[in-house]
Amino acid sequence: MMKAMLQSVEGIYRDGKVELLEIPASMDGTRVIVTFLSAPGSLDLPSLGITEQQAANLRARLQSFIEDWERPDMAAYDAL
Repeated sequence: MMKAMLQSVEGIYRDGKVELLEIPASMDGTRVIVTFLSAPGSLDLPSLGITEQQAANLRARLQSFIEDWERPDMAAYDAL
């Protein structure tokens, strides 16, 4: 049984075409699945069962962690 090889590459959809931000190696002629992501920082709060007031409260409670989260050495945790 042959294993499927999956590789993710970020891109931008513009004028009916997907522009890849990097070209994957050895993938010429390979089938793809395109998933459209919501804009960064944009969430449909009601679909998550969260009101605007609850979101504001959560942002206020997490504010004290921002300085730690934005330190360059914390990027190591993004890959986990």
